[in-house]
Order: sequence, then C-alpha cells, then structure tokens
Amino acid sequence: MIKTTLKIEGMMCGHCEAHVNEAISGSFDVKKVTSSHESGITEVISEHPLDEERIRAVIEEDGYKVLSIESEQYEKKVFSLFR
Repeated sequence: MIKTTLKIEGMMCGHCEAHVNEAISGSFDVKKVTSSHESGITEVISEHPLDEERIRAVIEEDGYKVLSIESEQYEKKVFSLFR
C-alpha cells in the first residue's frame, strides 16, 4: 500500500476537509482519506501510487492549492496484546 501526503493551502474548516476528502475519494480508488485544516495536510492510503498531476488538478479545480505531494510505502499497523 502507498501513503500519499499532500500539503494543501486553503482548507479553513471541517467542511473544507470533507470537500477535499470527497473530491479525492470520488476521483481515485483509495482505501482511506483524512484531512486536517489545522495542519493543512491530507493523507491518502491507496493500493497503487496516485497520478500526481491528476490529484493536483482535482484539488485545485475546487479552489485549493497543492503545495507538495509525497508518497511512501505504507504498512498497516496491527494491534495485538500477544506480541
């Protein structure tokens, strides 16, 4: 899995976070999307790398500005009492 972290300018509230999350999940096959207007960060978990030009276009057409995009391998953390 891949974790893509986007630094986004222009999110001001929870409604903005939801708007960005819906734009991404509606345009890409993703497992999870979370945004924080306070930090200006959106994290996307997906099976495959996202097309950076396309994700930038999807977000910017809604009036937000993508400042940076970083991707890295993601390993789901498993909680266990028996480690």
